[in-house]
Amino acid sequence: MMRKVLDMSELQWTVAGHMPNLWLFERRCGGWPGAKACVDVPSVPARVPGSVQSALREAGILPDWNVGLNSRECEWVEHRHWIYRTQLPGEWLDGHSKFRLECMGLDYSGWLYVNDQEAGAFKGTHLPHTFDITSYLMESDNVLEIIFDLPPRWLGQFGRTSQMTEWKTRFNYSWDWVPRLVQTGIWDSICLAVVDGCEISDFRCIADADVEKGTGTLEVAGGITAGEAKAVQISLEHEGTLIRSGDFTITEFEQGFVWHDLPINLWWPNLEGEQPLYTVTCRLLDVNGNERDRQVRRVGFRHVEWAACEDAPAEADPWVCVVNGRPVFLQGVNVAPIRANYADLGREDYEKRLKLYHELGCNTLRVNACGFLEREWFYELCDELGLMVWQDFPLTSSGIENWPPEDEKSITEMAAIAESFVKRRRHHASLILWSGGNELQGDLDGRKTGVGKPCDITHPMLKRLGEVVRTQDPGRRYIPTSPSGPRASANPDEFGSGLHWDVHGGAGLGSLEEAEKYWAADDALFRSEVYCSGAGPVELICRYAGEFGTFPPTAQNPYWSHPTAWWIDWQKLVDIHGREPRDLAEYVDWSQAHQARMLSLEIKACKDRFPRCGGVLLWSGHDTFPIPINSSIVDFEGNPKPAALALAKVWREPPAKSGEWKDPRSKEGS
Repeated sequence: MMRKVLDMSELQWTVAGHMPNLWLFERRCGGWPGAKACVDVPSVPARVPGSVQSALREAGILPDWNVGLNSRECEWVEHRHWIYRTQLPGEWLDGHSKFRLECMGLDYSGWLYVNDQEAGAFKGTHLPHTFDITSYLMESDNVLEIIFDLPPRWLGQFGRTSQMTEWKTRFNYSWDWVPRLVQTGIWDSICLAVVDGCEISDFRCIADADVEKGTGTLEVAGGITAGEAKAVQISLEHEGTLIRSGDFTITEFEQGFVWHDLPINLWWPNLEGEQPLYTVTCRLLDVNGNERDRQVRRVGFRHVEWAACEDAPAEADPWVCVVNGRPVFLQGVNVAPIRANYADLGREDYEKRLKLYHELGCNTLRVNACGFLEREWFYELCDELGLMVWQDFPLTSSGIENWPPEDEKSITEMAAIAESFVKRRRHHASLILWSGGNELQGDLDGRKTGVGKPCDITHPMLKRLGEVVRTQDPGRRYIPTSPSGPRASANPDEFGSGLHWDVHGGAGLGSLEEAEKYWAADDALFRSEVYCSGAGPVELICRYAGEFGTFPPTAQNPYWSHPTAWWIDWQKLVDIHGREPRDLAEYVDWSQAHQARMLSLEIKACKDRFPRCGGVLLWSGHDTFPIPINSSIVDFEGNPKPAALALAKVWREPPAKSGEWKDPRSKEGS
């Protein structure tokens, strides 16, 4: 029998809320008379994947947390146990197979019950969880429950990174661009695997290119679960045309092999060329030649190297990205999650955002550490659109102290997360870089590495993460954190000293004249976060204000300071214009024009220095929450702000000196 995968999202699910452990007390007491009457939130329909919050909102139990300060009225959800419940169809089951529940994303911890028996426990948002439920099944009427425990109390933006050792998405606890909405639920695919004997347990498939020959290479390896397997068949196709195929023994497959000199067309970043994609199919055959299992990957053939920036210090990290022998200026955005309740998103939500970035002229997206490993379709769309991906592991700063944990338990747990990330995404053509995390450095008092000094590979956790990448994806670059190098941010007093490699910051400058002076002297080799705040559209500000006034947009206005007053630019604009704006419309015009002008200046200044500067990424791309002012260039509903349209003109122009770059490794360039 061939392995079958049955989509659990097709079933009818409900979710109910209980005071912590009351449901367990009831079951162990064998039907305590009053317990069933104590269900805190009766069952409501639930979408899977989906969040508890979304199910409650659709049932009229929660308000729209995007409006006014309503998010505060949703925080009670964290203080309940939540039980997702469904029934397995009888036709899915038989008495001869092994049944495995495969959950790609559970947020965050809890237990699996099958027919009122505990079949397993889980913990960790960033890891898949798999359960063998065969021995818990009955002939019919099988009930499956996923029960979510209380989430960690605090993992938000401010605190001590060394103490943040619960591996759940941290931005959900509030950041400077989203209020607290601690998601609970099933956030990624969930299926029932029906297995009878052998199956493909691992499939490694990495494509590269020989630029001089114009051909492709494909590295394949994997693992097989014991059974009646005899051979593995690998094929490479492009739009229905077979490029190459071959049959391999189980031993050959497990040892791995490489196909060379494949006749392919190269994959290019956005604005540099086309993005042809190829299908690699792995079929597992039994002794009779019958197919028992199959896995499919889609790959693109390209070769990525990193070269030194022109005039960079000899010891500096390389920040010119060379794709297929051509230096490419990296330009784009840091992408935050599209929604706080990201479990409820579909592929179409991602298509709208990513196609916009493609049209604007971006070629690079950084998935920041305060988020998560995005759904598979995010990377598929990036492959299709030529959007290169810089992927952080989920380890980020906390403001008061930004030093990663050093205990062996935390290091082992984060290494397991990193290995899972790498194995699940390494086949994607768009993926160019792994990073240990975001803004990992010493604390505000100068302990550890000191103020403004990023962590490096000597930190035990970041060293271990580098070892994971080197073992599982040796062809891709790994950096311990961003920013990286001698300084976390660029100090104008130190311009020209060779201390600014990959840095964050470079905003907050008041006048255009000050900004022009700063950027004219800039010497950073790469800027992975630059920013300038800009108000959202008047229509959206009014739509989501709820009961609160929209003017004046100051820190004293509760609506404008929720979730934070971090980005408010009122005083800066008053100083520039010499007076207060007359109304909301005038203020928004001022704010958006200022953001467009400043960001255009920043990006153009970096691009004009290429190849002395390898690239610049904005913080941030889009709004996760309808915060009335943010550093984003795309609003909550996915529409570009004026800054995005201004940046498109800069992004779509080639670097002035792109044709003058010489590879410093070549004789001609030395």
